[in-house]
Amino acid sequence: MEQLDGTVLATALPAMAADLHEDPVALKLALTSYLLSLAVFIPLSGWAADTFGARRVFRAAIAVFTAGSILSGFSHTLLEIVLARVAQGLGGAMMVPVGRLVLLRTAPRHELVRAMAWLTVPALIGPLIGPPLGGFLATQFDWRYIFWINVPIGVLGVALSTRFIPNLREEQVRPLDVRGAILSGVGLSCIVFGFTLVGRGFVSAPVVALIIGVGAASLVAYVLHARRTEHPIVDLALLRIPTFQAAIYGGFLFRIGLGAVPFLLPLMLQVGFGLSAHESGLLTFVAAAGAMVMKTTAQPILKRFGFRRALIANTLICSGFLTINALFTPTTPHWLIMAVLLVGGFFRSLQFTALNTICYADIPRESMSNATSFAAVGQQLSISTGVAIGAAALEAARALHEGHDLRADDFAPAFYAVAAISALSLVSFVRLAPNAGDELTGRGARQPAGG
Repeated sequence: MEQLDGTVLATALPAMAADLHEDPVALKLALTSYLLSLAVFIPLSGWAADTFGARRVFRAAIAVFTAGSILSGFSHTLLEIVLARVAQGLGGAMMVPVGRLVLLRTAPRHELVRAMAWLTVPALIGPLIGPPLGGFLATQFDWRYIFWINVPIGVLGVALSTRFIPNLREEQVRPLDVRGAILSGVGLSCIVFGFTLVGRGFVSAPVVALIIGVGAASLVAYVLHARRTEHPIVDLALLRIPTFQAAIYGGFLFRIGLGAVPFLLPLMLQVGFGLSAHESGLLTFVAAAGAMVMKTTAQPILKRFGFRRALIANTLICSGFLTINALFTPTTPHWLIMAVLLVGGFFRSLQFTALNTICYADIPRESMSNATSFAAVGQQLSISTGVAIGAAALEAARALHEGHDLRADDFAPAFYAVAAISALSLVSFVRLAPNAGDELTGRGARQPAGG
């Protein structure tokens, strides 16, 4: 449901902008407001699941997300849709990390790679059908339907979670770090919101600088607070674990490309190349098809090459495919665009499976809920950073030519920028031990005699 919502929204942004009489780039607020809300509320997800039970929190999260979807569909101004998306983010913040936490606490360690890969298969249905569905609804009907389709899915989700999700909870629940929640929430929200406002002209430059400054000061204050408190809401001590550190730092840089592409690609195809939302969706959905194919091969690939070698090689491959997006022009054959997105989706999905698994390779069970929240915050913050960087690069490119309309050649610098940032994640992955995460795949295990 969450993945479907995000992909149909990205495809429908130009149609929404026209209906709301807003600049298409300004509609990034509909994306970043949701991501901002995730960053603020995700730290609470682990504590909430431990306190109230995974099933109860998961069901409530689905209900809140569905309610936010309904409100988004009834929005008639940019402010209304931003507020509705914040409500959706509250539900999404509890929904995804808690679902992952259930899996981490129930799957055997040697099956964790396979389990993490299959966990995302249903989620990939969203990116697979989202772009063509979002484009079709926005072109033939009304963009508001892209939010209302979440309602039957949400009802089904509540019913299925009631039947199948165990109500896991901890007997010893750590106290809620209220001060840490406030400091991290203010810090993350101000940073994300501040960078979203850069170059948009909504408020003056000094105000934007003040918002970013408040965010940075709050995060510094949180770091100092976390060192003194026994149970911080985001446990920075987990970064002392090499595999977790590599997944957080390297994953943050790599996912900046992921955050930018769903924003940049539909805009380029529709505003730059002149395609309809429906035509754009029929091109971009193949990336999810490539990702789905990968899920059956992740385990043997990681077992054959190991996490370190796979992450290093795949970073270069994925950054290369991001760069290729910058070479697309209005005359590029559609079959070639689809082929690049299909293969790129395969390798990008392999990278995410590896990152999502190695992240928990050495985490103690008692720290699993905190690690899940921590990792989810990093993921969502990096995606929102990617949207902000992509939008800023677009603004800078079109500022160099006369007029204010986006042109096809304005998108290349944005793709080059996010590809370069994603490639920087190599610095984190080369520091991994050669045998990092081998226990999760059975790599290097001795074969029985005669086998």
